[in-house]
Amino acid sequence: MNALVALCHFCELHGPRTLFCTEALHPPSPSPSSLAGAAGPGDRDRDGDREGEGLTMRANSSATQRGEMCEGCRSLPASHPGFVSIDDETGIRFLSHQHPRQPQLFSVVRQACVRSLSCEVCPGREGPIFFGDEQHGFVFSHTFFIKDSLARGFQRWYSIVMVAMDRIYLINSWPFLLCHLRLTIQSLQSTALKVFDIEQGVCPQRSVRMNSVFSPAVFPHQRSGNAARSLTSLTQHPNLWASLHSSFSWLLKACGSRLTEKLLEGAPTEDTLVLIERQTEQEEEMSCWEGAEGGDSTSQRHQSESKLGLDFLCDDAKLNELPGPKFRSLRHLRQVLGVAEFRQLVWHVLMGNQVVWRGADPGLIQSAFTVLKSLLPVGCVCSVPYSAQYEEAYKCNFLGLSPDVHIPTHVSSSDFSVLVDVSIERNGRICAVGEYDISALYQFTISSANTQPTDRGPTLLNKLEVALSNENLSVDVVSHCLLCLKEEWMNKVKVLFKFSKVDGRGREDTQKVLALLGATGTGEEDNVRLLKFWMTGLSKTYKSHLMTAVRGGERSPSQ
Repeated sequence: MNALVALCHFCELHGPRTLFCTEALHPPSPSPSSLAGAAGPGDRDRDGDREGEGLTMRANSSATQRGEMCEGCRSLPASHPGFVSIDDETGIRFLSHQHPRQPQLFSVVRQACVRSLSCEVCPGREGPIFFGDEQHGFVFSHTFFIKDSLARGFQRWYSIVMVAMDRIYLINSWPFLLCHLRLTIQSLQSTALKVFDIEQGVCPQRSVRMNSVFSPAVFPHQRSGNAARSLTSLTQHPNLWASLHSSFSWLLKACGSRLTEKLLEGAPTEDTLVLIERQTEQEEEMSCWEGAEGGDSTSQRHQSESKLGLDFLCDDAKLNELPGPKFRSLRHLRQVLGVAEFRQLVWHVLMGNQVVWRGADPGLIQSAFTVLKSLLPVGCVCSVPYSAQYEEAYKCNFLGLSPDVHIPTHVSSSDFSVLVDVSIERNGRICAVGEYDISALYQFTISSANTQPTDRGPTLLNKLEVALSNENLSVDVVSHCLLCLKEEWMNKVKVLFKFSKVDGRGREDTQKVLALLGATGTGEEDNVRLLKFWMTGLSKTYKSHLMTAVRGGERSPSQ
């Protein structure tokens, strides 16, 4: 945990002072020179020298204050090297001395000390409180009293502060810190109380003070010069500072490991709902087929195709096991096909037109479908990876065919389909990295009867092209960018579906909603077509939920 713990004291002579401080030093990141060889004994010696220099610097930084320090303001002698503990699991070192080793932290701790023992006090002056800001850090402070027979009011004022820059983390750790700091405080108070009772039994200070002449000017010296007593003297604990070092070190380690960041998943996405629905339907169909006796060849063929389509949709990792050349990403597909041809193909995919690939390599075609279907919501994808006969567009929007399959005339002349013919150009070669050069192996011919220009929209395609053309963005970054774009447009689809289909608004109102969603302007026709096609990908669960909510709203006024 990036924090430090300090014990502070309000001295009767010098005001708030820091007595003891424990900080965590994280191991430095490995440098190229350190990766070249393991650290030898000389390196360890240099680490020890640096640590010694830090402690010496800390001692020197407070040299100007030694003349102003009394016994109650000092914990360790100036010559004391401090305490060091090393966590074997993480390599974190916990260093304890009277002041922090870094000058920047010295002023932060000093300010926290002053505020905890002056203005930032809870009711009763004893207990926990939280304060701080972004510039000087946030502080969890617990003030308490220690019994002292020679002090004013027979007690001295102390505080334990934890300083950190993470406000949320510190607030979330409040119950934990309060519980364990109270144990440390109660231990100090009980030990000091025993010493106080012994001293009062030997020489009761209350009766002595009642019978003496009081003078404010010489009051500190009327107690044999012991107005400022150290915490060691008050508790009679010979290993007090070593014990506090162990307690503070454990507190920093435990507080840093008790809370971990986790990715909290919200409501399931539309893709997740569709996959669950398809899996349920598939299981029901399988149980029906298994229960039927002597199923005909048609049902068996439908079963195999459905299972193949589901595997292709849900288990893309199997494609990596396919031998031969394959497309790796959208950027790779764009490089092989060319910019103009790639945009034409993606435009047809986003518009919901049937995409037909015809070639002799099933693995290559399946890899192309895997890359292209990432452009669509799961509910909009229906594919037949490889078939020996043509399948109509209402059955699938991704269709792979063997090279000898004839395309019907009504399909080749339709504006709602695109054909990619994959022909072997010449003997391919393998690149230096062990991958096939697809452009040298195959020739790709894209044909479609559609004459509508594809260079205007949709907006999603324009933004995707910008990301793909930026070579500074890795493939993973482009994938996350595409995911964000899909989520953005799926939210627009939900609004439009609710407005037009569920509420039944007119054309004029729908046009206003489209303008509000940013679907109008350049490429408006393509944006509208995309939104309408993506409506078909909404899950049945979501549609049913909307219809139920609307019916419930219509009944509520009469009720």
